[in-house]
Amino acid sequence: MQLSDHTNTVDLRPLRYQFPTVSGDAYDDNWLVISGSVRTPDGSWSFAEPCLLTGEARQVAAWLRAVAAGTVAVTGPDANGELSPDTWFVEPVLAFSLADRNDARVVLRVHLSLEGAPPWQQGDDAADLYQYVVEVHLDTAALLHAADQWDLALTSFPTR
Repeated sequence: MQLSDHTNTVDLRPLRYQFPTVSGDAYDDNWLVISGSVRTPDGSWSFAEPCLLTGEARQVAAWLRAVAAGTVAVTGPDANGELSPDTWFVEPVLAFSLADRNDARVVLRVHLSLEGAPPWQQGDDAADLYQYVVEVHLDTAALLHAADQWDLALTSFPTR
């Protein structure tokens, strides 16, 4: 799925299961390697990391549809200026939150930490989890299209 505006682009795709052979372990059998390509005015980078379980991956499209429907609340920084994502996963590489909404558009935050963070941020303290964000301005049609793209990409990766 591609989340893109005139300034920023985040392209996310499931690549493969982390472990090709089913072992009977609910976690190991269902880790997906996610490919990410990011372009911002500060630079471009990519990553490929096992960072979503199959069930978590399906939550992404559901969350995008909820944003499009207007049922996700806008969140801002806390009293200390720290950002918390609306939806996050076992591995804190990728997360999402809603930064703003008006009648025509939303501003999504894609939180990128650890291996998903830009090269100039990697190695920073784990206390900085979720603090590097890429904001993308999207309309409802683009949100729904991204959710559909994501669901289609996941058809090859059922829960095992």
